[in-house]
Amino acid sequence: MTNKIPIIEVLELSKVFDDFWGRPRVSALSGISLKIEEGQVFGLLGPNGSGKTTTIKILLGLLYPTRGSVQVFGRSPRDVRTKARIGYLPEESYLYPFLNAEETLDFYGRLFKLPRHQRKERADSLLELVGLNVERRRPIREYSKGMVRRIGIAQALINDPDLIILDEPTSGLDPIGSREVKDLILRLKQRGKTILLCSHLLGDVEDVCDQIAILYGGKVRKSGTVPELLTRRSVTQISAERLNEGTTEKVLNLIKDEEGEKPITVDHPTMKLESFFLEVVQQAQLEESDTSGARIGEGKESFLTEGTEAPELSSKDVLANLMAKPEEPEEEAEEEAPAEPEVDRALLGDLTAQDAEEPSEEIDGDKEPEPDQSVLDRLVKPDNRKED
Repeated sequence: MTNKIPIIEVLELSKVFDDFWGRPRVSALSGISLKIEEGQVFGLLGPNGSGKTTTIKILLGLLYPTRGSVQVFGRSPRDVRTKARIGYLPEESYLYPFLNAEETLDFYGRLFKLPRHQRKERADSLLELVGLNVERRRPIREYSKGMVRRIGIAQALINDPDLIILDEPTSGLDPIGSREVKDLILRLKQRGKTILLCSHLLGDVEDVCDQIAILYGGKVRKSGTVPELLTRRSVTQISAERLNEGTTEKVLNLIKDEEGEKPITVDHPTMKLESFFLEVVQQAQLEESDTSGARIGEGKESFLTEGTEAPELSSKDVLANLMAKPEEPEEEAEEEAPAEPEVDRALLGDLTAQDAEEPSEEIDGDKEPEPDQSVLDRLVKPDNRKED
């Protein structure tokens, strides 16, 4: 069996930011090592200033590391073929405010050299998926923060990426949107996608991630799978259907006889607030209550194919896409307007000169100005210069 190349492999990565004089100013990363396999959901955690954003920028080829090595899909992160297989949602989505959702997805589809019909199909599917189909023609500047986040997620998926980097994907979303994003991440994982997730909402990370790494001070402090890091081996928990008081007392006495006097807690499990909130909203939807906000996504991400690589693009292709003229609409060309008659420039010069030489006189209300006979003669005869 051949060993698969990791999607992301980082070895002893360090990044030092220098000041104006080239002197070391800030050490953002200090020898971190990460390995993310295909099909994993990997959580990169840490407080502000721990190095998460710096790591993401190096993985995207936006920053150069000071020391260490970085490979994405077995290549340099700055390789254009690598970038074509990545979908990225930044912490703050910088979208053109004058475009609507449909035009935004079409714009990013053009950058990936997608055909017109494919851009249309993917835009329709993604707008349904993120719950913005009804608001697809509203300008982005009129969107709320949560709606901008939704269109940002759709933009990150327009090229059917193999690696998806999500920086705070649920920021600004309501509990329904947060749940949808987490469900979408799990569906993408089932399709073989690899996802790198950064979030300050630890509950979201716990729900979807297979492995996590916690950064602090530019170093990896802890890493591993979620169960092995969160399981408390020193505590044993027993769950059962509701027991009557007699049975509960017998169990407690048995534990005391066998294990001695140890602190034992008996209580009832509680739901997460998110689960309770979603139950209430689901009940309201069953009652067909109206809402003016974003809808629950119902689209199918059918175009997000499993194991299909995006077409390889060279740097020349990318520049050509950016500089290419927009495609002409598939409509019949309008009839050309008739050409305007040419102006007799000599006549125009005479009129201008005459206006400049003769001062304007006040015109009586009952008396109309007499026309210049020489000018009228020239209008009747357009080309006086050819007369003998």
